Amino acid sequence: MDERRSLRVSEAIREELAEIIGFETDDPRLLAVDVQAVHVSVDGRHATIRVGLRGSEREQRESLAALEHARGYLRHELALRLSLRHVPELHFGHDRNQDVETRIDFLLRRAKKSRGRTEK
Repeated sequence: MDERRSLRVSEAIREELAEIIGFETDDPRLLAVDVQAVHVSVDGRHATIRVGLRGSEREQRESLAALEHARGYLRHELALRLSLRHVPELHFGHDRNQDVETRIDFLLRRAKKSRGRTEK
């Protein structure tokens, strides 16, 4: 799989997982989960999903355990929604730098807005 296709598949998986986890699961432990980023391997067999977890340390561990438990269901739902030959194995990890990414996104948006203005 070339790099552009891998990026497109990663983004599609991120969007679908965010929707499934955020709106379609009944497990209350998953309410504190935000899908931050997805990286699909070059061969398309594995996907590393970085999630932001809110709450105490104990609640974060429970949320991560709930994701691991729902891995098969999530992969099945992805297979139904995405037209992929092979749906990758899902590997979840806690994204401890979620505040850094949010700050970078904010700064990039602000720079993009101010780029069009000229100073006098």
